[in-house]
Amino acid sequence: MTTPVIDSDTRLMAPRALGIESHVGSTPLLPLTRLSSNVQVYAKAEWYNPGGSIKDRPALNIMRAALSAGHLDGGRRLLDSTSGNMGISYATLGVSLGIPVTLAIPANASPERLTILRALGAELLLTDPLEGSDGAIQVARKMAAEEPERYYFAGQYNNPANWQAHYLYTGPEIVEQTGGQVTHFVAGLGTSGTLMGVGRYLRLYDPGIQILAVQPDAPFHGLEGLKHMPTAIQPGIYDRSFPARILEVSPEDAYEMTLKLAREEGLFVGVSSGAAAVAALQIASELQQGSVVTVFPDAGYKYLSENFWEASL
Repeated sequence: MTTPVIDSDTRLMAPRALGIESHVGSTPLLPLTRLSSNVQVYAKAEWYNPGGSIKDRPALNIMRAALSAGHLDGGRRLLDSTSGNMGISYATLGVSLGIPVTLAIPANASPERLTILRALGAELLLTDPLEGSDGAIQVARKMAAEEPERYYFAGQYNNPANWQAHYLYTGPEIVEQTGGQVTHFVAGLGTSGTLMGVGRYLRLYDPGIQILAVQPDAPFHGLEGLKHMPTAIQPGIYDRSFPARILEVSPEDAYEMTLKLAREEGLFVGVSSGAAAVAALQIASELQQGSVVTVFPDAGYKYLSENFWEASL
């Protein structure tokens, strides 16, 4: 096994932290004690980040890179598209770092997400709900092109600081927390930053580690934060050939697993975590030995308006 490195000209040196940004990362790795069977499945509890999701990691790295490069000088606003969590991370950390934030977000984002963003003072432009996250991307790009002196377009789907955050921090955390015993890593596909960054680190650490992706099984799925890659705008940071396998999960299975995680594991998580758990447990059921690690991007509080919570199992 080798210790991965990243070129000195691309590694972002973090400035001395002065606020809540110093608490991003170092999240717990939790075992699924009741749902695991053949081999142990673990999940990174990313709701422990100050903004409540895994998106704090890339948001902070993107903001630090932009500050270092002078992209936010002169009061320019950070602009990006979001389905919710990345926007909350930008807004949360923007308050701490003194960066004004403007977000293009589908109008059908959960009411909880929109309320949180407004509470944090983010400037919101609600986009056509029928066009989803891809429509929000197009609106943000147009805004940045029309007013370049007002906005710095962060472009999370194409910004290498996104995946580098996971290469530099999330991947090493997983190796340390498993004592280097991780054999399979499973991550949902949204921007693909988690999969690409953690996957690159783990593959350099041990080429035998299997990197597996999760996506919804259809274009119109309702699983907020996840993309059906064959029918979506492809993130520039995503390499389709990178994961050894792509598993597809239906919304129904994701909702059912989200309830199981709450009622059998005591883990109140969001629906993308449910989808990740479906895939991770499927992989575990196919193994005789090993250690499967996945990521639970956020808690369930931003999904309380969904109808599935009261369903019976």
